[in-house]
Amino acid sequence: MDPIQELIDWATSHDMKLNGIAPDRIPGRGIGILATRDIQADEIVLDVPTNCLRTLSTVPKGRLRKLSETSISVHGILAADLALDTSGRYGPWDAVVPRSEDLAGMPLTWPPDLQALLPHHGRELLSKQRAKFARDRAAVAGAFPDLVKSTNADGADAYRHAWLLVNSRTFYYLNAALKRRRGATRDDHLTLQPVADLFNHADEDGCHVAFGGDGFAFRATKAYRKSDEVRICYGRHGGDFLLVEYGFVMAPNCWDEVALDEVVLGRFDSKQKERLEEVGFLGRYVLDRESVCHRTQVALRLLCCKVGEWMRFVNGNDDGEESQAAVDTLLLELLSEYRTKVDGTMEQVRRVDVGQQQQRDILIERWRQTRSLLDARIASLEQEIKT
Repeated sequence: MDPIQELIDWATSHDMKLNGIAPDRIPGRGIGILATRDIQADEIVLDVPTNCLRTLSTVPKGRLRKLSETSISVHGILAADLALDTSGRYGPWDAVVPRSEDLAGMPLTWPPDLQALLPHHGRELLSKQRAKFARDRAAVAGAFPDLVKSTNADGADAYRHAWLLVNSRTFYYLNAALKRRRGATRDDHLTLQPVADLFNHADEDGCHVAFGGDGFAFRATKAYRKSDEVRICYGRHGGDFLLVEYGFVMAPNCWDEVALDEVVLGRFDSKQKERLEEVGFLGRYVLDRESVCHRTQVALRLLCCKVGEWMRFVNGNDDGEESQAAVDTLLLELLSEYRTKVDGTMEQVRRVDVGQQQQRDILIERWRQTRSLLDARIASLEQEIKT
């Protein structure tokens, strides 16, 4: 039998209700959820009861006890349970989850020389992810040393594969066990749910997702025609986040943004950085699809105004209109500088002979998206300055 049909049969036998939707293969994009009939806005298209969820409560007690003696996260526990499970209970789901080669777009799997060519914000996100994975892996090594040495059938690191599955396929969830867990944070409120994890991401108009004591309900927020792909929104995430956490980029993306710290921070001397730190505006400068953030406006005014005028703007006593032209001119210079850097980095990626071609392609695409945001704002600034 086709693995997808086996999953559907398994889901319905466990009281999961698929209403007008079904998982199916999408050429060139793996598996997604398609409408099997016309769907009206506000219809519930999927109900997932709690008995289908894989949570902290479904981890065998002996395994959970052993892992809980370490400093491992819930993410790490769920990954260990995935990698160690031989029960066959979730066999139909296991048959359709991404293989190791399907996760090659996730930068954690890339060689270091290619990781180093990620955008600045992407490198920051990857550094945090790498540290989290290292902590979980070290904890698992203490509880189940053989697991961290094991490989999948395709020769890939078994625990890393499971960890990345959890990283990219969980939903926010909170139950009694998680509430009782000492030291648990919002990042630990996780569950895996078969079928629902096959929804692909939409930046807008994704199905509304809600959970309660009975499980999860997915409600259409717009009408779909038969054969349309039905999606959910993973969150208001920019391209760097989507690439590092999920292993893909998408365009258009109304939430996309570019971190500007690389080009902005280099313009300040130590005294200016101290001033920015004192008022809480050092770093985290961002360009989105509309404009640069207020933090960037504050920072650039420190380079364009006298300190007294700058402080009035910081405190909200000056609207900044008199200094806006100078700020725009400086911003145009900085964005043009960054665009040149982007072009150089894309050329580096094309020349580098590390990693897989698909990894290099997705990295170049992310840089193209970055350049597109820069191009749009540069063109807008040039027009504003002319007029």
